[in-house]
Amino acid sequence: MRWHVLLAAALLLTDARAATTPASAPPGSVHARYVILKGSIEIAEIDEVYNRSAGHYSLTSTANPLGLLAVFKPGKVIIHSSGMIGPQGLKPLQFSYQREGDSQKDSHADFDWKNRQLSLNHDNQHTRVELPPGAQDRLSAMYQFMFLNLHGLHTLDFPMTNGSKLDHYHYTLATGTPFNSSAGQFNTLYLDSGAQPGETRSQIWLATARYNLPCKLIITDPDGGQLTQELRALDIQP
Repeated sequence: MRWHVLLAAALLLTDARAATTPASAPPGSVHARYVILKGSIEIAEIDEVYNRSAGHYSLTSTANPLGLLAVFKPGKVIIHSSGMIGPQGLKPLQFSYQREGDSQKDSHADFDWKNRQLSLNHDNQHTRVELPPGAQDRLSAMYQFMFLNLHGLHTLDFPMTNGSKLDHYHYTLATGTPFNSSAGQFNTLYLDSGAQPGETRSQIWLATARYNLPCKLIITDPDGGQLTQELRALDIQP
């Protein structure tokens, strides 16, 4: 099962060239619960906690498999990101990805902003690459939207790491359809990566009245297989 791919591909951000004035001050904490579906079947649940304190942030995402996936792949996926909060939002310092029972999937990244170096660690391989401005990790990226004013933007181009490599992404933006779930009803901003033959497509709906937090994501594989991530509960504190 490839449910964890959704976490890697759908966590997004804009770079420092995008507008960086949020509509309102970002909250002090966020507790969000998502489910991942394959078709209409729930295969995993994600619990995420964001906290801000004295110019720093901490983020933890814990994914628990459900149903048959819990039988064949019972291990949790735990992702953690921590760093500073600056004028342009989140500035990661450390990122880690761990999958219980499968340490070969583990990855870790260290952000050296002073020397503009990104250290990547995966499968006993250690590499260093240039750290571009505005870079995020795959978890902080989703919460970086809280610090951005996306109104009037038509495209986003951004760098992001998953701990093993650094990639660059391009998305188009448009007004999205409303999203309804047990978490509430949300007006949305829609992001679409598009896809050439053989590529993966990602679509994201951001809740515009909830600090641009993602409320729905769809990942479509080159072979047409889809995974959907939907928001089911959301608690935001000042």
